[in-house]
Amino acid sequence: MEYRKIKDEDEVRDAGVEDVGKSFLLSVPDNDLTSEGETKIDSHREKVKWKRKSVVTLALTVLTSSQGILIVWSKRAGKYEYSVTTANFMVETLKCAISLVALGRIWKKDGVNEDNRLTTTLDEVIVYPIPAALYLVKNLLQYYIFAYVDAPGYQILKNFNIISTGVLYRIILKKRLSEIQWAAFVLLAAGCTTAQLNSNSDRVLQTPFQGWVMAIVMALLSGFAGVYTEAIIKKRPSRNINVQNFWLYVFGMCFNAVAMLVQDFDAVMNKGFFHGYSFITVLMIFNHALSGIAVSMVMKYADNIVKVYSTSVAMLLTAVVSVFLFGFHLSLAFFLGTVVVSVAIYLHSAGKIQR
Repeated sequence: MEYRKIKDEDEVRDAGVEDVGKSFLLSVPDNDLTSEGETKIDSHREKVKWKRKSVVTLALTVLTSSQGILIVWSKRAGKYEYSVTTANFMVETLKCAISLVALGRIWKKDGVNEDNRLTTTLDEVIVYPIPAALYLVKNLLQYYIFAYVDAPGYQILKNFNIISTGVLYRIILKKRLSEIQWAAFVLLAAGCTTAQLNSNSDRVLQTPFQGWVMAIVMALLSGFAGVYTEAIIKKRPSRNINVQNFWLYVFGMCFNAVAMLVQDFDAVMNKGFFHGYSFITVLMIFNHALSGIAVSMVMKYADNIVKVYSTSVAMLLTAVVSVFLFGFHLSLAFFLGTVVVSVAIYLHSAGKIQR
């Protein structure tokens, strides 16, 4: 009897200890379970980030590579049957509409505040006409340059804006360039020249002198407009980017309307605003509008390396597509020049990251 009593007391004591142990396990979080849950969350976030970056990269590559192709494809019998000023006006209008839609979503979610309201002061708005005017001239030149270059050549020469942007960064924003970036500029110029070498003609370069001048002017305009716009944005970093884009595009619409009146008033009045438009023309307008949006998304959701790879792939993709659409001859010089340009763009980006 004494033994059974002691045994029963031991069982009760063991049960109490077990209950305490269970209570302790419930009250104290399991570190292993917590870390496993955090790992799963981090893994999910990385997958979402990777998918988003992949979509943005693919979109930017397709839009960039198809830009020159669509402009050339929109021609009929070697000329534009539509008014290029009306096309530019529609691009600015579409960009403005996209900015307003984005702002509408922000207002619905967060309400209207000091940083996202459209109403502003004259001092803030007065700076936007300068980049808007520069983009107007640059965008008009990109149509006329195709009288001297083909789509792949345009894609190559367009990279001169990297040089102009870098030099203007140094002059205007007082930003130092690394030795790697200066070396990349030299490589970029050499690559662009190599890609334009012509062994089947008396001319050394495929692109005539007028095409090179227009490419350099476009690069300078694009570079100065980009640097100036960045200076405006950084002057008030808390201001919503869609508001800043909206005012830039509004002035772009105004300048393009003036260009329409000066250059194509009679044609628009007699033949109509959308005379000569085709499905390809509409695609081209959407392409130009969405390209700017895609670059903004890259800067927000991806990084500069994505833009580098997209630009490099776009050059080769433009050349390959042009072989089938326009009978473009993919020469060894063009291929080597494209490789050199791609390496130069990568070095320029790497030099910026290492600073």
